[in-house]
Amino acid sequence: MTPGKGKAPLFEASVTSRVARPADFAYSVVSDLPRCHEWSAECTGGTWIRGEPGALGSVFLGHNFRNADVVSWAPVVRGTWTTTAHVVAAEPARRFAWAMCARDGRVQDSVWSYALRPVEGGTALTHHFRMGEPTEGIRGITAGMTDDERTRFFAEWHEKLRADMTATLDRLTTVIEGA
Repeated sequence: MTPGKGKAPLFEASVTSRVARPADFAYSVVSDLPRCHEWSAECTGGTWIRGEPGALGSVFLGHNFRNADVVSWAPVVRGTWTTTAHVVAAEPARRFAWAMCARDGRVQDSVWSYALRPVEGGTALTHHFRMGEPTEGIRGITAGMTDDERTRFFAEWHEKLRADMTATLDRLTTVIEGA
């Protein structure tokens, strides 16, 4: 099955860490998106632009930065840019998730999330990303690519996502435990 077509997602990755804090406290941190600059590999912060902060249906405007050397051969956005995200799950102490929006505000099949599960001595915190159908951005990046270039791009981008997510979760664990 071709990634992004049918049931196989284009990208999917998860990383899990144990944090030595209760799930309700960890949730209060991960759902505070304006603080994401403290742990995210790319998001440098942002603001809530619609709805109650962190509530289901709320919309967040994120500010981002990407270095020039990230998958340097592909036409990805580099430097600074903004994204809009729509909160699609807000279950205190359990799950917080947001979907990336297209330029027209439409929610795309690109969801970032944190799942929290109480464990002895703290919380198992899982950072997850899933993109089913290609987003507006991915379609733009891959539009002029050959099949071989697309295959290479998807492999390198997936590797980048996992590395970023692992670094993010490491920093997030430090933030949560240090609070």
